[in-house]
Amino acid sequence: MKKPFISGFTIVRNAVKFDYPIIESINSILPIVDEYVVAVGNSDDGTLDLIKSIGSPKIKIIETVWDDNLREGGKVLAVETNKAFDAIGPHVDWCFYLQGDEVVHEQYHQAILDACSTYQNQQHVEGLLFGYTHFYGSYDYVGDSRSWYRNEIRIVRNDKSIRSYKDAQGFRKDNKKLLVKPIPAKIFHYGWVRDPRFQQAKQEGFRRFWHNDAFIEQHVATANEYDYNTIESLTQFTGTHPLVMKDRLARMNWAFNWDTKKKKFKFKDGLLYWFEKYTGYRLFEYKNYTVI
Repeated sequence: MKKPFISGFTIVRNAVKFDYPIIESINSILPIVDEYVVAVGNSDDGTLDLIKSIGSPKIKIIETVWDDNLREGGKVLAVETNKAFDAIGPHVDWCFYLQGDEVVHEQYHQAILDACSTYQNQQHVEGLLFGYTHFYGSYDYVGDSRSWYRNEIRIVRNDKSIRSYKDAQGFRKDNKKLLVKPIPAKIFHYGWVRDPRFQQAKQEGFRRFWHNDAFIEQHVATANEYDYNTIESLTQFTGTHPLVMKDRLARMNWAFNWDTKKKKFKFKDGLLYWFEKYTGYRLFEYKNYTVI
């Protein structure tokens, strides 16, 4: 069987200003992809130079301009994701999408490559489904409530009728859910782990991709630091982080501690949470895909 050709792709803008782990994200799968398309949006903080500093011949940079008028529902994120996806040539079999705060542990590399080979000639399989670990507050805690999605598509076939969906969380084909196979690999999501000052700036800036100025002024608190203590529930992380995160973990310069016994659920959410904990089944779960 011919080894499948895999292209990574991502979008990024103002990664320095908002302290995105974009370098770690790209480097986490660079060893297992044959190329990596990075759509660098118009930034004012040196993001383009940051991506160039990776220095790998696998990296293919395209420069884009974000339409800041596409604010409703985060539509601009899907538009930019499609630009990166469309820049992938027809020689590619599978396309591996990572967002700028998502990292893959090296322990999953072989499983990912095996899955791409296994399903390469099964054309009815349109995508591969990953599990998620969502870190919060620090590198020691993960979100375990229903507000965190458990799975999402991160590898799709190189079929340009597949489009990024809504705010670029997942993908659809002809506005239908993709047919996917789950694989034994997880995405480590670090979007809620950064210095509280950067996290607050990110919240104030990033909400502009979903809402107008009036909504932001009314609903997004203005502060010097983000308050991590508003979360519903966390559990202790007991695994290991990807090697590419080693330096970032060492640079952590803020303190966050959480009593994992503490829960802040409304009554209904609490019932659903404990039902899931005891049964392993999530009632009324939204799934942006169809497992086959």
